[in-house]
Amino acid sequence: QVQLVESGGGLVQAGDSLRLSCAASGRTFRSYAMAWFRQAPGKERELVAAISRSGGTTNYADSVKGRFTISRDNAKNTVSLQMNSLKPEDTAVYYCAASSLAWSVVAAEYNYWGQGTQVTVSS
Repeated sequence: QVQLVESGGGLVQAGDSLRLSCAASGRTFRSYAMAWFRQAPGKERELVAAISRSGGTTNYADSVKGRFTISRDNAKNTVSLQMNSLKPEDTAVYYCAASSLAWSVVAAEYNYWGQGTQVTVSS
């Protein structure tokens, strides 16, 4: 079993920055594509950012391009999401996820999920 633990969420004002971190267990972290998803109340879970197992390929939701950056450190078994210029519409529970594939932007292909961390952005 792969376990993922998110941290770094909190309450901030519009325009502020946050950095989310995800710590992964297991010896196979380097084999997994990783991603951050988010879900706001009453809305579908959406892909925020994804990164290939090597870190060489990334994908971002249009709504966060230019503001968020996903990165990974395979030596430390961690993936991070740097969030800048936060907006109220970024308010959601953010989930770290891992796929057994080398690269994926499809939610159904992500096999393991963290518990989520709340990000709230006030106006």
